[in-house]
Amino acid sequence: MDQDQLYPLVMTTIGHALDGNSAAAASSMMEIGQQGDHYDVYGACCAFAEVGKAALKKIYGDRAPDPSRGDMWAMHLLKPGEADGPDLFASRFIVAYANNDPDATLALFHSALDASDDEYVSSVAALLAAMAGLSRLALDQPAT
Repeated sequence: MDQDQLYPLVMTTIGHALDGNSAAAASSMMEIGQQGDHYDVYGACCAFAEVGKAALKKIYGDRAPDPSRGDMWAMHLLKPGEADGPDLFASRFIVAYANNDPDATLALFHSALDASDDEYVSSVAALLAAMAGLSRLALDQPAT
């Protein structure tokens, strides 16, 4: 799939997710997966994480980590059983992306890709859902 096809599909997927239309988001994400390859899905995941990163910055405002000072995003450690594999993937992917760590995002993606088909699809769906949830939270923040 070339960029002229991929970009609008990714933006459509994000739009549907932000609108809370999970069926339409799943349909357009499925189109990316079926018409594209794993590189296209990885690109979509990075786009989702970029939106998630922007949402985190909006949510945390002045308290957001400052990479120029060597600050990094981190996720609160969860107790066993509080989150499943796809949810952990989504959180870790967004955090790695927000920390500008392409090696970690690629390793996380490969681990999802190497899992079962169901786990892979669930992980990408969880990332899309996490991005939408963070974005909705960010939209509820007062303007600064």
